[in-house]
Amino acid sequence: MFNGFTSLRSKIHLIFSIILFLLALLFIGSIKYDHLRYDEDNAMHERLVSHYLYNYFLVYGKIDEAYLASQNFSLIKDKAKKIQIEHYFKEKNKYKKYAVDNYKFQRIILINNDRFKLFLQNKNKTKFPLKRIIVFTIVFLLMLMLYWWVMRSLKPISVLKNKIKTFSEGNLNIQCSSNKKDEIGEVANEFNNAVTMIRELITSRQLFLRAIMHELKTPIGKGRLIAEMLPDERNKARMHSIFERLNLLIDEFAKIEKITSKNFKLDIKPYKISDLIEASIDILMLENSKDYIEVQLLEDYQIEVDFELFTLVIKNMLDNAIKYSIDKKVLIQINNHKLAIVNKGEKLNEPLENYFKPFHTSKKGLGLGLYIVKSILDIHKKELRYEYEDDKNIFIIS
Repeated sequence: MFNGFTSLRSKIHLIFSIILFLLALLFIGSIKYDHLRYDEDNAMHERLVSHYLYNYFLVYGKIDEAYLASQNFSLIKDKAKKIQIEHYFKEKNKYKKYAVDNYKFQRIILINNDRFKLFLQNKNKTKFPLKRIIVFTIVFLLMLMLYWWVMRSLKPISVLKNKIKTFSEGNLNIQCSSNKKDEIGEVANEFNNAVTMIRELITSRQLFLRAIMHELKTPIGKGRLIAEMLPDERNKARMHSIFERLNLLIDEFAKIEKITSKNFKLDIKPYKISDLIEASIDILMLENSKDYIEVQLLEDYQIEVDFELFTLVIKNMLDNAIKYSIDKKVLIQINNHKLAIVNKGEKLNEPLENYFKPFHTSKKGLGLGLYIVKSILDIHKKELRYEYEDDKNIFIIS
């Protein structure tokens, strides 16, 4: 019933709506109660006036019109009007010794006894409840002002929420300090301090990594120059391949740094999965890739991904599959919108989730391969599953 009132604003809307509704009910109920009390008092007053007129007539043989005037009653003397009123009372089956009814917005009293027959008009009206209206209007305005004040106090929460959302999207250049002295201002200031510290840490980390990568590129460049001087073409090509591999690793580390710091803008486009696999195999820079990798294309399909990042995923999966396989061979199966990477080897000793942690214990690497894969798949909203059948490790990207 209250699923739509999950936010704080919605709850405040609901609370104030209920309060104003109850206030309106109380106002209407009080007005109706006043009318009921007035009708009871008025009916009693009319009976007292009628009883007085009867007793006065018995004593003096006439109607005390001065008394009627003092009670704000008037005697109807117009014969035509009296006939109309009498006909009206008879139609409504109220033509009795004593009857009261409204006729053309006038309260008419019929007194019909063995002594006389009178038609009286009660001119008394319900007093306008000015005081009550003023009180309820003041309370209503106070409630509206309180509502406006509370909602205005919550406005910084919306601003802070938008700032946090912007920060979570990777924009670190936000400022959310507040000069308010309430709890919301304190939260905003503490978050602003946290953002400042995180921004400084990320900046220092980026500078540190960039400095390292810059320092690594210098010896790689010198190594390339030295490799050019080698007389043996085969050794020259091998050295070129090694330095190219090192240069590629540095570029990958730069991408990893951007991914993990959420400072990477995806360039999502549709690509054939076969093209992505071909590009991934090229990045591996294997001399004879067909000796290591077999591609079994049962059904090619398109997938919307960032080309550079997704090829890095497949490349890391293939690299791990070759590294940890018994026969150094990998089978890639493409079928039914699933990409499976299969190799012969021992079953994983731990659940797959444990290998997603950075620097997971590994004998043949830094333990970053699946961490990188998981990070990229998460931002693509894709899943990696693991199965083990017939002495084969099967990693499925779906």
